[in-house]
Amino acid sequence: MILSQTLWQANQDLTQACLENPFLQRIADGTLAQEKFAYYVGQDAFFLEAFARAYSIAAAKAPDWQGFRVFHELAAGVLEERRLHEGYAKRWGVDLQSLEPGVATRHYTDFLLATAWSQAVGVTAVAMSPCMRLYAFLGQQLAKDGIPDHRYADWIGVYSSDEFEPLVQQLEQLVEQYAQDTALIRSTYRYAMMCERDFFQAAWEI
Repeated sequence: MILSQTLWQANQDLTQACLENPFLQRIADGTLAQEKFAYYVGQDAFFLEAFARAYSIAAAKAPDWQGFRVFHELAAGVLEERRLHEGYAKRWGVDLQSLEPGVATRHYTDFLLATAWSQAVGVTAVAMSPCMRLYAFLGQQLAKDGIPDHRYADWIGVYSSDEFEPLVQQLEQLVEQYAQDTALIRSTYRYAMMCERDFFQAAWEI
C-alpha cells in the first residue's frame, strides 16, 4: 500500500467522526441552520487563504521544477475554491473582510503555516493531504445517491465532482514523491485530521 493510502486507512476513526458529525449530516439532508453554514463559510474562507499560502511556501522549497509547478497548480485550485466561497458569502450575508477566525480555525491554520515554513516539502504535503482527501470522501459519500435538491447541493456537488478528485490525487502524488513513512509523518497527518474534525465541530457548536 502506498504511503497516502496507509495514512488514510490509519485514520478512519477520524474520517468517520467527520462524516457522522451533525454539521455534515445536516448538510446532507439540507436542514443545517443558515447561521451555522454562514459561520463555516467565513471560517473556511480564512482557512483557504492559509492553505494557498502553505502551497506557495512548499512550492518555493520544492527541490525540483515538477514539484514547484504542481504545488503552484494546486494553489491555483485553492484560489478557485476561495472564489466559490465569495459567492457563498454574498448569498448568506457573510462579510469576509471583517471576520475573525475561531479557535479551531486558528489552530489549523497556524499548524499548516508553521509546518510549511519549518519542515521539508514532504511533511507539508502530508499536513495538507487530509483536507483534500477528506473533502473528496465527504462529497462522494453525500452524493452517493445523487446530488440532492436543496440549498447545500452546490457544496456537495463541488467536492464530489470529477474536477476535484484529480487535485486530491496530485497532492497525494507529492506525498509519495517527497515523504517517507516516519513517526513525524504519521503524527502530522493525524493532527491535520484532528483539526478537520474540530473545524466541523466548531461550526456545529456556534
